[in-house]
Amino acid sequence: MNGIGNVLWLVLGGLLIAGWYFLCGFVLCVTIIGIPFGLQLFKLGMFAVWPFGHEMVDGPDRGGCLTVVMNVIWILTGWWELAIMHFIFGLLCFITIVGIPFGLQHFKMALASLVPFGKEIR
Repeated sequence: MNGIGNVLWLVLGGLLIAGWYFLCGFVLCVTIIGIPFGLQLFKLGMFAVWPFGHEMVDGPDRGGCLTVVMNVIWILTGWWELAIMHFIFGLLCFITIVGIPFGLQHFKMALASLVPFGKEIR
């Protein structure tokens, strides 16, 4: 079921979301100061490619001081809008019964994109 869900996800917009994450990550990685944020966008992009069967879980460095500071900077620089975007898309997917699994994946991505530092994909 995960394979079918991932293929449908890619065809119905997941590839566009992942492409946006990768493009923004590349632009941020061009600058030296944006590399940590670009790497988080690459991580979110990989999660956006195959969300079914994967989870964003706390990594080994989840409670560190640097992780907290970077998550605060992430939110203050406006990346919280990604979480709101995924939340709205999740609500829109819940309009139909067929879209409920995709809405759940958007909700997972909303939580992951709100505070991505200290998380890893499993």
